[in-house]
Amino acid sequence: MLLCDAAQVADGKLYILGGGWSMTGPDPVPSAVALKIEVDWNEADRTHHWELFLEDADGRPVLVQTPEGSQPVEVRGEFTVTHPPTVPEGSPIDVALAVNMGPIPLPPGARYTWRLTIDGEALPGADLGFTTRPRPPAAQ
Repeated sequence: MLLCDAAQVADGKLYILGGGWSMTGPDPVPSAVALKIEVDWNEADRTHHWELFLEDADGRPVLVQTPEGSQPVEVRGEFTVTHPPTVPEGSPIDVALAVNMGPIPLPPGARYTWRLTIDGEALPGADLGFTTRPRPPAAQ
């Protein structure tokens, strides 16, 4: 997992712009989470469900206002891989995902974490923390 300004997937590879940051703001800006997932050989030919959740420093869901009311910041999707003919049997199979988001209004001077689950399970290292910069003092 990598925080970046933008990401896309082409030909199974991740293309990342402005990657590797852990501080943002204080004003909301577009961002992305780039994911490289290694799928076990025995998990191929099955649909896998992934979810990405934004949490605050206390592990609570981050809520934003939408036309439907206050909603948690979450992204979901599915992927399926097949056994590539050129990959030796038993090898992990790579999946690249790029999750681009518009500006998320987060309070300045706070800590947040993106958490990833696959098929309902949190994986080791499947979280990514970042901090919003404090707002500079107003000029007097």
